[in-house]
Amino acid sequence: MSKQPLPYWRLSFYYFFYFAFIGVFSPYFTLYLQSLRMSAADIALLMSQMQLMRLVAPAFWAWLADKRGRRVDIIRVSALCACVGFTGFFLTDDFVQLFIPMTLMAFFWSAALPLVESLTFSHLADESHRYSRIRLWGSVGFIVAVLLGGALLDYLPIGDVPAMVFAVLIGILVMAFKLPEERRQAAISRDLPVTEDTPLATLGSIVRERQVWMVMLACFLMACAHGVYYVFYSIHLDELGYSKGMIGLLWSLGVLVEIGLFMVMAPLMKRYSLRALLLSTYAVAVIRFLMIGWGAESLILLLIAQAMHGLTFGVHHAAAIAAVNQWFPQHIHARGQALYSSISFGGGGLFGGIVSGLVWDPLGAGWAFSLGAFFALIGGFCIAYGMQRPAQTRAV
Repeated sequence: MSKQPLPYWRLSFYYFFYFAFIGVFSPYFTLYLQSLRMSAADIALLMSQMQLMRLVAPAFWAWLADKRGRRVDIIRVSALCACVGFTGFFLTDDFVQLFIPMTLMAFFWSAALPLVESLTFSHLADESHRYSRIRLWGSVGFIVAVLLGGALLDYLPIGDVPAMVFAVLIGILVMAFKLPEERRQAAISRDLPVTEDTPLATLGSIVRERQVWMVMLACFLMACAHGVYYVFYSIHLDELGYSKGMIGLLWSLGVLVEIGLFMVMAPLMKRYSLRALLLSTYAVAVIRFLMIGWGAESLILLLIAQAMHGLTFGVHHAAAIAAVNQWFPQHIHARGQALYSSISFGGGGLFGGIVSGLVWDPLGAGWAFSLGAFFALIGGFCIAYGMQRPAQTRAV
C-alpha cells in the first residue's frame, strides 16, 4: 500500500482552533466569572471541572478509539457535543447551575486532544520529528485568540466572553469534519484485534516501569505548578492594574516564544536527550513562578517570566509527548496519550488549581505562585532520579 500524503494543513488548522479555544478561555473566562461576583475558591472550583474531565474522560475515549480503530468519528462527535454543552452558559449565571454546562463541555472537549495527537503521529509514521511543525499552529491559534480577545475586551463588556468562546468551539467543530482517518492504521487495527486482557496487561507493564511512572509523576507536578497560572494569572494582573490588552499581550508573548522553540525542537531533540530537556524545563519553572508571584509589579520581570513559558510548557510538552510516543506501542498508543493527558493536564491541573484557590485569598498571590514553584522543584527531582540516562532516552 502506497503511503498517504501527510494532511499537514488539516491537522495544523485543527490544532489552531483547539488551542485558540484555550487562548480565549484561560485568560478571560476567569475574569468573566469574577464579574459574576464569584469568590476565588468558587472560580477555582468551577474552572477545575476542565481538569477533572481531562483526568477521567480521555481514558474512556481513548479505549473506545483503540477498540474501534476509528479516532476521527469520536473527535467529530466530541466537538459537536462540546458545542451543545457550552450553550448552557447563555442560559444561567448561577454558580451551581454553571456546573452542568462546564462539565458537559469539558467532558467532550477533553476527548479530542489525545486522539488527535495519536492520529497525528499515525500520519507522520517514521517522520515523528515533524510533529512540532504541526503542533506550533496550535500556539499560533492561541496567540491570535488571546490578542484578539484582549483587544476586543478593551471595548466590549466582559459579559461577551462566552460568545467569543462559543465562536471558537464552532471552529473546532468545522475542522473536526476536515480531519482524515489514517487508513493504514485503521486497517491494522481491524486486521489485528487484541483481546480485552492483552492491551490492559501491556499498558500496565509499561506503566510499572520506573522511568515511566516517575516521568508521569513529574508531568503531574509540572501541571500542578501551572494550575495557579491558568486560573489566577489574569486575575493577578487585573488586580495590579494591567489592561485587558496588556494581559493578552503577556499571555501571547509566552506562546510566541513557544512557537520559536517548536520550530527548533527537531534539532534540539537530536542534540540533547529528553532527560536533559525535561530537567531544564523544571529548573526554569521554579524561577518563573517565583518571579510572577513576587515581581509582577515590574513589567520587565513579567516579560522575562512570560518568555520562560516557551520552556515550561512548549519544550516540556514536546519532550514529554516524545517519550510517550516511544514507550507505548501502536495498539495502545491512544491510551498512552490519554494517560499522559489525564495525569498531567487532568490530575495535575485539577490539584494545582484547587489548591491555589484555597491559598489565594488567605495568603495572596506571592505564596500561591511560590507553591507552584515548589511543585516544579519536586518534579525536577523526579526527572533527575527517575528517568534513565541519555543513552536510553534520546529521541528518535
